[in-house]
Amino acid sequence: MAQNLSAFLMFLGALLMFIAALGVARMPDLFTRMHSSTKSATLGVGLIMLGAAFHFGEIGMTMRAVAIIVFLFLTAPVAAHMLGRAAYFAGVPLWEGTLSDALRGHYDRRTHRLISDEKIEDNLTEGEIG
Repeated sequence: MAQNLSAFLMFLGALLMFIAALGVARMPDLFTRMHSSTKSATLGVGLIMLGAAFHFGEIGMTMRAVAIIVFLFLTAPVAAHMLGRAAYFAGVPLWEGTLSDALRGHYDRRTHRLISDEKIEDNLTEGEIG
């Protein structure tokens, strides 16, 4: 039973990793590539590690796998957010099919801080954001 569950989890994780690889290859811009790879790869590696924990069945291996899963689920979204934010500030172009840029006008270029909607009108009239 444990072998079947382990094989199923590892297969599902590998499938999600494959979907992440397809997303990286097929998506049109950096931001959509990062989205597809971060979501699918994080869950895929988590499932593979969970399958490894079931496969070996030792408490030491299970604890290591759980620690890796927790670490990955905590750090991967933060890292993707920081990379995406840096790319946005560096001026990496959005895909031409992007419907809206929700961040346009909301960041102060000098401090890289997010500005609320109430302050945008004041700052736009003063020429601080652009």
